[in-house]
Order: sequence, then C-alpha cells, then structure tokens
Amino acid sequence: MTFYRIGVDVGGTNTDAAILDVQAAHELTRGVLASHKAVTTPDITSGIEAAIVAILKASKVDRSRILSVAIGTTHFINALIEADATRLDRVAVVRLCGPFTRQMPPFSGFPLGIHNVLDGGAYYLDGGLEMDGRPIAPLNEAQVRSTARKIMASGVRAVALVGVFSPLDHDDIYEEKCNAIMLDEQPELRVVCSKHIGPTGFLERENATILNAAILRTGHNVKYGFKRAMKRLNLTCPLYLSQNDGTLIDAETAADFPIKTFASGPSNSMSGAAFLAGLHGEHPKVRSSTPSSLNGDKNEGVVEPQILVVDIGGTTTDVCALLPSGFPRQAPGFVEIAGVRTAFSIPEVVSIGLGGGSKVEIASCPSSSASSSASSSASSSASSPSSLSSSPSSSPSRSSSCTTSVSVGPSSVGHELLAQARVFGGPTLTATDIVVAEGSIQLGDASLVSDVPVETRQAARRKLNLLLETVIDKMKMSTAPVHVILVGGGSILAAEHIRGVDKCIHPIHQGAANAVGAAIGKICGEIDTVEILQGKDENAVIAAACEKAIALAVSKGAAADDVKIVEVNKMPLQYMSQVTIRIQIRAVGRPVVPVERSSSSPPLSLDSRPVSPLPSPLASPSLSHPHTHDDTVSDQQTDSDRINTSHASFPSSKPSLGVDIATYRPDVRDGVWYPSDIDLEFISTGCAILGTGGGGPTYYEYLKSLKALNSYSRGRMRIISPTSLKDDATVCLGAWYGSPSVINERLAAGHEIIDAINALNKMRNIDRFDGVLADEM
Repeated sequence: MTFYRIGVDVGGTNTDAAILDVQAAHELTRGVLASHKAVTTPDITSGIEAAIVAILKASKVDRSRILSVAIGTTHFINALIEADATRLDRVAVVRLCGPFTRQMPPFSGFPLGIHNVLDGGAYYLDGGLEMDGRPIAPLNEAQVRSTARKIMASGVRAVALVGVFSPLDHDDIYEEKCNAIMLDEQPELRVVCSKHIGPTGFLERENATILNAAILRTGHNVKYGFKRAMKRLNLTCPLYLSQNDGTLIDAETAADFPIKTFASGPSNSMSGAAFLAGLHGEHPKVRSSTPSSLNGDKNEGVVEPQILVVDIGGTTTDVCALLPSGFPRQAPGFVEIAGVRTAFSIPEVVSIGLGGGSKVEIASCPSSSASSSASSSASSSASSPSSLSSSPSSSPSRSSSCTTSVSVGPSSVGHELLAQARVFGGPTLTATDIVVAEGSIQLGDASLVSDVPVETRQAARRKLNLLLETVIDKMKMSTAPVHVILVGGGSILAAEHIRGVDKCIHPIHQGAANAVGAAIGKICGEIDTVEILQGKDENAVIAAACEKAIALAVSKGAAADDVKIVEVNKMPLQYMSQVTIRIQIRAVGRPVVPVERSSSSPPLSLDSRPVSPLPSPLASPSLSHPHTHDDTVSDQQTDSDRINTSHASFPSSKPSLGVDIATYRPDVRDGVWYPSDIDLEFISTGCAILGTGGGGPTYYEYLKSLKALNSYSRGRMRIISPTSLKDDATVCLGAWYGSPSVINERLAAGHEIIDAINALNKMRNIDRFDGVLADEM
C-alpha cells in the first residue's frame, strides 16, 4: 500500500510544496510526485493552502493515504528581526538565584529596539542550585505568589522562569515547582521554564527563554492557522514543523517551543538537496592524484569531496556544507537571533543578497576615446571582486566606448517578481531578466528584454559569477574537490561552470528542495544534561542517556528499527568539587510507516497529539490560548495582549553594524580615551582574539562594562596609558578564580571584587586610588 508525505517551506518570497511517495525514495524520481511554488502571502496560510491544493491536484493521490504534513516557516524569526510588537509579548523575567546574578540583569546585550519591546521587568527570588547540586536557597512560596501578583498587576502575561544551574535539577524542585505555584496564584500567566529551552550557560539560556516566551502566543496562533488550513483541505494526518537542525517536531510541541523552529529554512534546503541528489547521507568518493615528491610518479588515491549546497532563492543565496551524515554542518559556538546571543545549534550558513529577484542597476559614463578589448575587460573584472566596473566584452569588430558599471543585488523585488521583472511586463531589470536575455532559459516573454545591451548582459553575468564564486570559496574547508548541489527557484542564475567547483549537480525538482527537505525530515530524540558522576560509572551514565534519547525519538513517532545515535558529546566541567560532565546525545530516525491503513479507518484528529511531546512549558492546554476551538481563534492580538506593548522606536541591531569602521574614530582627548558602547564591543572582540580564550569568553565582561558605562554620566569611564601615571600612583586590581563554565552560570552579584578591593585598601589605610588594572586579557 502506498503512503505519502507533504512538505511545505514558507520563505520570504515563495511558499514551496512537494508531495512524496515514501516507498519510492530510491527511484530516479526520488518519489517526488509533484511540486509547486506559490507566492508567500501576508497571512502565510493562504499561500500554504494554494501550494498544497496545486500538488494534490497534480498528483491525484488519495488524501486518506497522506501520513503527515511538515511545514518550515520563517514567521517566528521574522517577528523578532522586525521587532514586531503586534506579534511579540512583553516578558517578565523571574530568576531563582538567591543573592547572585545581579551584575548582569535580564535583557543584557539585547539590541535597544527589541529590548524596549520585550522588557517586562526583572524579579530576583530565592532558589537555584550550586555547581555541585546543593541549593543556593530554598524556594520561598510566599515570595513566588507575591511576584506572580506583581507581574499580573503590571499587565504582563508572559514569564521567563530561569533558575541557576536548572539543568542540574533532575528532581524538579525549583523551576517546575515555582511554575506550579505561580499558575496556582495567577492562572492567566504563560510561563516558560528555562530547563526545557537550553543547557548550562545562564545568559544564553535565559535569552532563549525570553525569546520563546515573547513569541509563545504567536506560536499557538500560527499552529491554529495551520490546523485550520488542513481542515479546509480535508487533511486529517498529523502536522509537524521543521526544527533548526532539520528534524521534525509535532505542531503542539512546536507551538510551545517556537524558538526551536527559527532556522528551519536552510536545514530543509540542505537535507532536501542531498536527498534529491541521491547522496543517501553518504558522500561520493572521487579519485585524486598527487605528484610524488621523489620521482614525479602520481600516487592515485580516493578522497571524499566537499559537498556544498547552494540554495538560490528570490532574494538571497544560502550556502551550507553537508556532513557525511547528510545533515548540514553546524555553526560553532554561540548563535545570535535578531541580535540576541543564544546557544542553539543551527546550520552554518553563509548568505549573500543574490536571488532571482535581485535588481540589476547600471551606471553608464560619457563616451571616451579610451577603449578596452574583451580580454582586458575580463581581466579587470576578475581582479576586482568587490566591485564590477570594467569595460564589457565585445565582438572583435567592435570596441567599447564607455565603461559600464553593473551591480546585482542585494536589493530585490522579492515576492513581487511576477509584477516587477521585465520578462513579466514589469519595469525593473532583475537577475532573472539577464538569464532570459542570454537565452539560457525560456521564461516569461523574452522579447521584453531583447533591448538589453550585450555589454550589460555580459557585465551582469560576470558579476553573478563572481558573487557565487566568492561565497562558495568562503565555505571551503580543505583542498578536496568541491561538488556543488544547486537548488532553489533562483538556481537558473548559475552558469554552466563555476570557477573553483569540480562538479555541479542539478537535481530533479531543484526548485522545491526546501519543501522536499521538510517532507523527508526525521524525528529526533535529544538529551542535553549535566550529570554529577559521584559513585557512578561514566560509561553506564552515557549508555543510559543514549537509551533515553532513542526512547524519546520513538515516543515522538520515529520507527524503532531505524533510530540511530548520530551524535555523542561529553564535556567535563572544570574546577567542580565533584566530577561533573555535560552530556549531549542525539538520536534520529525516519517517521514510522504503518504496515496497513484502511480507508475506512477513523481519521487522525487534528487536535490529538500523535506522539508524546517534550515537557511543555505550559502547565495546562488552557494556558496556550484562551480559546479551545480552532475555528474561533483570531490571529490578531486581543486588547489584553496589547497592554503596555511598545513598538521598536530604536534600532534592533548592534550599534557597531551602523558604523563605517574605516572612518570611525574613538573619543580620545589629552591622552584620555572616553570609550563608547561601540568601543567596548571592539575591545571585547580584540581581547577575544589576542587572549585566545584565556579566562573564558570576553562577552560577559563586555556586558558588565556596558552596564557600568550606561549607569554613570558620560566621562566617568576612562582609559589611560600606564606611562601617564605618577611614580607613586596607587593602582588596584581584582580577579575571579574558577571555571568560566561555572562563573558564567552562577553570575556574580556585582559587588564581590569591589568589596575585596575596599577591604584590602582599608587594611593598607588607603583612602583613594588612581586606577584599576586589568590583570588578564
């Protein structure tokens, strides 16, 4: 019996859909029965419905045989990037920390615009754990109830609950208990517990919890919108959303944890590309010949090529490297979402502003006596990657009398391509017009671009090639041969041969690779925990964690015979009183395919959860949304949701992003440097590079310095050279001792080093001092 899966990917320009026969994956068609590209609509669901209707009509499948619908969307992250107050809620941050963490308050490091939109107040309560699992202070129920009443009185409904070392709290004595008390006192609160969001690393986990709480209401509205669309389409199968790592999560859990779906687009494109290219999670082997250093003979060997996926859309081009497992290479270290530092695992992607809708702009100059041959113009363009300003190639019988400067992107007509591009009767010259004018493809009305000069076409082509070659070079990790899989609706822009690329692969249905990636997504069981090994065998602890990850994947809908452990990480935490390790286990498997499902079988309920979810940050379904019936839910905010919701009237990005580094100069007067927030960011980056990680990340010290800078009048923070001090000057210093992994979880109260310096000065009878010396870079 044949079964099918539908995948949908919602981008900023297009919404793609594809339907697959799950038992025909090894055929030449890869089991793809139909694919369709629709324009993304402002309400999202209309575009999804249009795309699914098209593939159902083209494939003519029995809808009762459809096993699942998987959707990847950028809706949530777009709300944060745009600091859209209509889709975001103010968040009250409740820390269970005892006397600690005051030095870096919540929202530290948030861009000012999104900070103003989300800041719903900070509350410091008793609770939290020490690094060895001992309590910092017992939970105070009266304190928790009082705080819940204060939050409600302020008009805030979303709460981020963050306890120190909460990933160590396996007995749920702090965050979960506090959550239950708050909801008992004020049932209308929407509380998210940080232990379900991220690992140790207090600030990054808190930031992610804040973002999740802010978008929680929108997450449930989007879920209801998707379910209404499926109901109108008469689809009764389970609904999944794509996660950041390319695996699937059921819609109910995704609505509770929308932050886990923020970066699903690139993951879908990459995994879909690998599937359509027939890689099956394994890289092909190619022969490589290297000359012998002794006799010049060639030593033939087999090497594994680098597999890069180039996804060219309507506005941007994303490039990612594929691992032998078939999953995208993950970004190292921290990840910034809308300028906010978090610790999520997302694909390492390099993006440029090049797509099918990229605008082609031409700047011509007056005629001059100088002329350039075709060969010299090509040489000029190749030697100046940053800007293409060269004499275009011409026929031997003609020479160019003018140097034409052509730019392609980053501005784009986006989803208005069909109305704006010249081949469709629009007024704007786009990259798509160029490839049609070249005769490379047949699209729209080619006669509408027949007047584009040959010089312009050739100059634009060189620019297109240069942009692609440059971004591909950035993703190369070795000298191994490079194989590129070209996908996306804008893949028509790529030339027959790309310099530096050994092989270009154009898979079938390449324009819908992202939707195919969503459809073939696997179910993931992930364990990320901190374990104290006192009296335990390390191998047994890791084996138990692996079994738990496999069981979690199976409980969420993965086929038991297909689940495999694909990642095991163990990291010892230093300077701990007991041997402690952080364990990360990841198990994945394909969704289970039923042996038989009769057409007379009862349909799967849209409201039922087909698999066991992750622990929900919400205590009861009533907290997810005040409505219980899908058809009565509005995607708009209610009046109560709008209380005290501000709009971003300040930039929602780092101040340094708006600075011309080449011309920027710090404020230095009479030998004294008066640093700004931009200076502190640059100093932090420089110290991180020169200090090579000694003393831990510089980011936390940057935030402390930023708080100090903003807490006093301008001019209080000053930097001087040691040579400007008098010989009898008194200089103080203070330092922390311990593991950064511990200090960065149990954040300081802020007065420790100050108290130490004051105590020492009192012993030395020192009333005043002249400066503070940083003892470590």
